Amino acid sequence: MSKAKDSQSGLSAQDIEKYRTLLLAKRREILSSVWSMEEGSIRRSSTDLSTLPMHMADLGSDNFEIENTIGLMESERQILFEIDEALQRIEHGTYGVCEGLGECIGKRRLEAIPWARYCVKCASLHEAGQFFHRETEMTNEQQDEREEEEDD
Repeated sequence: MSKAKDSQSGLSAQDIEKYRTLLLAKRREILSSVWSMEEGSIRRSSTDLSTLPMHMADLGSDNFEIENTIGLMESERQILFEIDEALQRIEHGTYGVCEGLGECIGKRRLEAIPWARYCVKCASLHEAGQFFHRETEMTNEQQDEREEEEDD
């Protein structure tokens, strides 16, 4: 493999391949986890307990467990979506480039979250609801203020 750097992300072909491998391994892990959760839910729901007396607290516990499992599965599916998007960015040559500022995402961040879309600065702004838009060079708050001014 070449040690040459990719012009956009600053990552070598070897780095890109390492992150692709990490992404694919995490994808397999999550798919297995979601499959296990679904199987467990199906097994629990297919067990016919209609002939047994059921206490209301037991029903509440069962409902809580089902809702918790559904929440976990949704979270895992969101990560799967992000992983698939990261794999697409690899294919398009934009992996490792912040979608906010267009700068390189640090390797330490990619090691921790290989599906990261944003550098640490943009991720912090995004979480605070002040996401920086590269195209307009404005945060969400600045865009909202501009739209309010235009509406007046």
